[in-house]
Amino acid sequence: MLSPNPILTQFLKHSFLEEKGIELAFKLLDLIDSEVSGNKFFKLKYNLEQAKADGKNKVLTFGGAYSNHIYATAEAAKAENLEAIGIIRGERNESLNATLSHAQSLGMQLYFIDRNKYRNKTDPEFLATLQEKLGDFYLIPEGGTNKLAIKGTQEILDPEDKQYTHICSSIGTGGTFAGLHASLSEHQKLLGFSSLKGEFIHREIADLIQKHQLESRGSYEIFTTYHFGGYAKHKQELIDFTWWFYENFEIVLDPIYTAKMAFGIWDLINKGYFPKNSKILMIHTGGLQGNIGFTERTGIELPIPSK
Repeated sequence: MLSPNPILTQFLKHSFLEEKGIELAFKLLDLIDSEVSGNKFFKLKYNLEQAKADGKNKVLTFGGAYSNHIYATAEAAKAENLEAIGIIRGERNESLNATLSHAQSLGMQLYFIDRNKYRNKTDPEFLATLQEKLGDFYLIPEGGTNKLAIKGTQEILDPEDKQYTHICSSIGTGGTFAGLHASLSEHQKLLGFSSLKGEFIHREIADLIQKHQLESRGSYEIFTTYHFGGYAKHKQELIDFTWWFYENFEIVLDPIYTAKMAFGIWDLINKGYFPKNSKILMIHTGGLQGNIGFTERTGIELPIPSK
């Protein structure tokens, strides 16, 4: 079973926060494990347990070429002595990027399929075809979000986190947000910052909560204006903020998820969204391995975490 490091929470000190009367802290899930970091640790934990309980010796999942989920699944499967298969969206390049190279070095078998076929990733007939071709496997969906992932992400908040009035998280497939929602206390509000462009995320989260019959003692709100152009998109303002944040707090952010969330929170504080004396907890969902791939793609340097 995956064994976590102690989860650290860093309180942020800045004159701007003192002026606004706001307490702000970062729960550093990126430090929970050297490789299976952030929310992926919680999403994969019970899925790998179930794979073993089902007598499966291999897991299969889906992801893009720079996917945190692919990277983490390869690491977690190796740690649990399971074979891993990654179905990768898009054509294979002559040389693999840092994310896929690392996954392959851990023994993950990589299969590339075009974007049209990739859209069939939840289709039973398509999955049956993969089963015939690749052998019996335990399926973990793209991004890792399923019932067992949400069970895991419900464990992110600890009893000491009840002191906070607001819990903040980025949103991708919604599994982390759903788990946090189910573990709120009565006085807490969960704020989600979508990395995806569009208002559809409101319905997706509502459907996810309904599908898994998740009840909450708190409330939530989703912000869709801090995506910086959409998933994996960025603007110079976001890059500048990522460096500013690192220089002020020595915390590395990624431009896909955590930087957009932190930018949104800082902007909301500036606009007076949070009442005075609010205590805000940001969740660092990890994914920092992707900073190397981001630089490969764009040539833009980002802070890199030290091992």
